[in-house]
Amino acid sequence: MKIGVMLPNLKLPTKEALKKAAEMELDGVQLWTTGGDLDPQKLSATARDNLVHFIGSLGLEISALCGDLGRGFGDETDLEKRVELTKKILDLSVDLRTPIMTTHIGVIPEDPDAKEYKLMLQVLRDIGKYASEIGTCIAAETGPETPETLLKFLKELNSPGVKVNYDPANLVMCMGSDPVKGVHTLKDYIVHTHAKDGIKLPDGYKEVPLGEGGVPWKEYIAALRSIGFDGFLTIEREVGDNPAGDIAKARDFLRSIL
Repeated sequence: MKIGVMLPNLKLPTKEALKKAAEMELDGVQLWTTGGDLDPQKLSATARDNLVHFIGSLGLEISALCGDLGRGFGDETDLEKRVELTKKILDLSVDLRTPIMTTHIGVIPEDPDAKEYKLMLQVLRDIGKYASEIGTCIAAETGPETPETLLKFLKELNSPGVKVNYDPANLVMCMGSDPVKGVHTLKDYIVHTHAKDGIKLPDGYKEVPLGEGGVPWKEYIAALRSIGFDGFLTIEREVGDNPAGDIAKARDFLRSIL
């Protein structure tokens, strides 16, 4: 498996952050593409080629693009606009030679007859078909529902263009789910993972450094290996005053297990 980082977590301008990731001897980076200088609506074909060349010259890979747009696909607010932008990010993933775009698709209702459930199916069938046709995929991030609920939805969706970005901490923090069992539940869909840790509290949750939360890392990594996953563990550290230091510690922690 490879170790990467969610690039914005370094809290540096893009080129400086990329250089920092290379200095930290990481294998790759996940790029944030819903705003800033990597917004697909701002990147020309030349700029895209230059970015691929620059990242490659640093010895890095692009693990995935992140295309979070703030609302799920069961929410009708600005839906047409968000679907259009999602497809532009998928186009960008092809140009940047990484066949994965991760996002939060929204909370999947338990009731398959719910209006939001049916809308999510309709929208993601369209997006998944588009992604599959151009040789990429949209990867739904785990968290706001159980792995079993997500699996049921993906089976009904039946789209080769829709996969899973597995975030074990989200399952622990949001649902109190077993992240090891969840790997086996979603084994046919996992294409990318986030390396994050956290704990569930009576009144919410708290993100903590890797190894200090509810994710049993040795068992979790073993589960990923057992299903044949050999992709990225992309460090995501959204809190803390020393991002580079926290990410370096997370890198060392993962290396100690791998």
